[in-house]
Amino acid sequence: MQLILNTYGSYLKKNGDCFLVKSDDKVCELSIKKVDSIMIATSAYVSTDALQFAVENNIDVVFLDKYGNPYGRVWHSKLGSTTLIRRRQLEVSDTNEGFELTKGWVLRKIENQMDFLERLKRPREEKAEKLEELLRGIIEIRQKIAALSGMIDERRGTVMALEGMAGKIYFGALSYIMPDRFRFDGRSRNPAKDLMPC
Repeated sequence: MQLILNTYGSYLKKNGDCFLVKSDDKVCELSIKKVDSIMIATSAYVSTDALQFAVENNIDVVFLDKYGNPYGRVWHSKLGSTTLIRRRQLEVSDTNEGFELTKGWVLRKIENQMDFLERLKRPREEKAEKLEELLRGIIEIRQKIAALSGMIDERRGTVMALEGMAGKIYFGALSYIMPDRFRFDGRSRNPAKDLMPC
């Protein structure tokens, strides 16, 4: 269960082996075994005992701003699986194995894009020729990435540039098959200017 405190003046504290939530005249007690994470919005209160209780029981505590966006987090300071994974990622990042892993993830992403475009192409015979041409462009980029070798620091810029080029072709293909009113020329955010987000 995800415990969310988003009512003005609500309060979270520890009560024995449970969390106690108080909001206005309502009081609710929750077993530690039922809570996976706690989200605390603005204008809510939490006791340090409750925070310690959550941390000791490996329960993630996330603080949210008034828009619901996370701005802070509390978790256990001891090495857990996340920390060990990050340490291993750092260790492997300076090896050829690290680059091969990175390259594999990017190639898989591009292959998924290619597979999706292939499926979109089948029922659209009138647009199949143009889609095939765009697919060939992505295939060429995929081959360039597959041929790369070295270390992540040496090749990061090249891989990111090629991945970006493949993405541009992919989203261009998606726009091409859309009805005119849904077509887009590029990414727009906050606010989105297109009906079709990318």
